[in-house]
Amino acid sequence: MLLNMGRPRNFDENQVLESAREQFWNQGYAATSLQDLMDATGLGKGSLYGAFGDKRQLFLHVLDGYRDEQLNGVRAVLTGPGTAFERLTLLVEGVANGFTEDPQRRGCLLVNSTSELHSNDPDVVSRARSSYQAVEDLLIACVKEAQDEGTVEPGADAQEVGRLLLAVMQGIEFLAKTGMDGSALLQISQAALKQLSRH
Repeated sequence: MLLNMGRPRNFDENQVLESAREQFWNQGYAATSLQDLMDATGLGKGSLYGAFGDKRQLFLHVLDGYRDEQLNGVRAVLTGPGTAFERLTLLVEGVANGFTEDPQRRGCLLVNSTSELHSNDPDVVSRARSSYQAVEDLLIACVKEAQDEGTVEPGADAQEVGRLLLAVMQGIEFLAKTGMDGSALLQISQAALKQLSRH
C-alpha cells in the first residue's frame, strides 16, 4: 500500500506560485517557457507538472491567486473605515500612487494577461470579467453610501458613477505604462473625484 501513496511535496507551494507569478508578470504568458518556470521555481518538470498540471494550468493557478488578492484588497479599502467618499478617494488615488511608486510599471497581471490572451483563451477573459464585475459592484455600493452621506450628488446614477471610476482607474494604469509623470496620474484621479463631490 505504501508504494501506491504519492510522495509528499518537499517544497512550499505558495513560494512556487509566487515565483511563477513573477515570471509570468515580467515576461507574459507566451514568452515564458517551461525552462523559465523551472529556473524561477527551482523545480524540475516532473515536480512542477505533478503539482500544478501543465503550463496553462499553472498560469491559471497563479491568475486565480492574484485576482483573489487584488479583489480582497479593493474590498478592504471600500468597506473599511472612514466615510464612503474617503474610501473612494483612497482607492482611486491609491491606483495612481501605486504606479508612481513602481519603477517597472508592470501594470495589473490580470489586465496584462487579458490583453495578451483575450482572442484565444476564454477562461482568462471570464476570470477578468468576473473580477471587474466584482470591483464594479463594490464601487457602486460605496457610491450609494456616499450619496446617503451627502458627499456625492444623490441624483447621479450610482452604476454609471461606479463604472466611470473603474474606467478612470484602468485609464490611469494604461497611461502609467506610457511613462506619464506620477503627478499627472494623481491629478487625473483627483479630477475624477472632484467631479463627484458636492463640496
